[in-house]
Amino acid sequence: MTKEKKVQSTTINSNCYPLIRSLNFIRPISQFIFFLFLSLPFQSLPSSSSSSSSDRKFKDPPPLPILPIPSAFQLRWQLDDMAIFLHFGTNTFTDSEWGSGRADPSVFNPTQLDAAQWVRVAKDSGFKRLVLTAKHHDGFCLWPTEYTDYSVRSSPWRNGSGDIVGELAQAARDAGIGLGIYLSPWDRHEPCYGETLDYNEFYIGQMTELLTKYGDIREVFLDGAKGENEKDMEYFFDSWFSLIHQLQPGAVIFTDAGPDVRWIGDEAGIAGSTCWSLFNRSYVTIGGYDTEYLIRGDPVGHDWVPAECDVSIRPGWFWHPSEVPKSASLISAEDIQVLKEFNELKKSIFSLNLAANALLTASSTRGRLQDSRFDPYNVLKEGIYTYWAPEENQYEWVLYLNLTKVVSFNVLRVQEPIHMGQRVMEFHLEILNANDEWKKVINGTTVGYQRLLRFPTVKSQHLRFVIDESRADPLISNLGIYMDEFSIFSNIVYNNTRRHTHLNGSQYLRHIPFNHSQVATM
Repeated sequence: MTKEKKVQSTTINSNCYPLIRSLNFIRPISQFIFFLFLSLPFQSLPSSSSSSSSDRKFKDPPPLPILPIPSAFQLRWQLDDMAIFLHFGTNTFTDSEWGSGRADPSVFNPTQLDAAQWVRVAKDSGFKRLVLTAKHHDGFCLWPTEYTDYSVRSSPWRNGSGDIVGELAQAARDAGIGLGIYLSPWDRHEPCYGETLDYNEFYIGQMTELLTKYGDIREVFLDGAKGENEKDMEYFFDSWFSLIHQLQPGAVIFTDAGPDVRWIGDEAGIAGSTCWSLFNRSYVTIGGYDTEYLIRGDPVGHDWVPAECDVSIRPGWFWHPSEVPKSASLISAEDIQVLKEFNELKKSIFSLNLAANALLTASSTRGRLQDSRFDPYNVLKEGIYTYWAPEENQYEWVLYLNLTKVVSFNVLRVQEPIHMGQRVMEFHLEILNANDEWKKVINGTTVGYQRLLRFPTVKSQHLRFVIDESRADPLISNLGIYMDEFSIFSNIVYNNTRRHTHLNGSQYLRHIPFNHSQVATM
């Protein structure tokens, strides 16, 4: 008996495709592929309208990026500038820094909690991202996880039905603030901690909950912190990283060694005077610190791993009733007030670029034509995507600024277009003094996303910004001078790598590099 092959008739409607009358095709149900090839007529233009390519004046292309360069999500992270790191949990109610993991969940009952207020304070203070300790070392979870009962589900807060991660995620979304999460690898409560396979599965389960239930996550913050004499534990970091990037492709991952953002090597908010975003991840292990390498980065590094500075607004990371917050430059009683002061101080210094109306010239400019893409005046525009580019194969890279009047200033701000790679290795600023002599004011090494240098107040109308050494033709996206009338310098401390002062218990860099985003805690 002969079997019949089942087929399906497909009709292309000529109303949809007017070039085709009506075509019927017979195809097997399992597969149908249709290609339509059209022959397009070609008619050459009259010779009189054509022109020789040699007569045309084409623009020069932009310079080649110099590797490595940041990914799209690393650029987004960098442009956020600052984030607030929120430490909250059972430690808040037990006056602890590193909880034991044995605190009864009943101690956690923040009856007046308002996540929208956290977001409001962050936004009003100029921060663009919030990172929350969804689980700290004590193992208590601020969301109703399905993998342990040691969470808000077992607390009296909202009768066990609350979800702090969820409330913060919604508030951040409503306000247009980015959200990050910290999920401590070290867990002092979980019984399977120390059992390598079991705990890694447990951890990935919790990470999956956080990355699939709360919308867009901008940053996942991890560390290798663990107390002495604790259980040995091997973390499957590579598996974790792959999962995070799969579930949240736009999130950066912070650890000591990247893969996307690295620790600066201290918790004082201080970066080295040289700070490359270039890095070799293979040189550093998570939890095994090479502090000097973390601080400086690597001018011949193969990976783009910018540094993030974390510093607490208080002496510790969690709130304690006996502590008062560090001051921005004044004495205040509450964290919110200090954040307001910080924001006001920052605005008072950087709201006015004293070079905004300067007349600029450059030692050279890229391009055979007057090409605004590489014009020196681009350095007076905000943002990193416009820049000054010198002509290729030059031996001098200088920007000349005529401020049109004598101006007092003590802060220099410089930015590179990091999407084109980090290039500058050494630079300095000069002013023309009253004797018509060029005098060096300040010098620096790396620039990166942003570099701020502070120095004794000087006065001049004419400035000269000189790049002394660069990995390739240097590119400058922003140049500004400012007046900081608030900072106080005293008790200057010198060592081989840093120069900073102490003020009200806080440390301030004499020369402040910002090749990184800053993180404050609350």
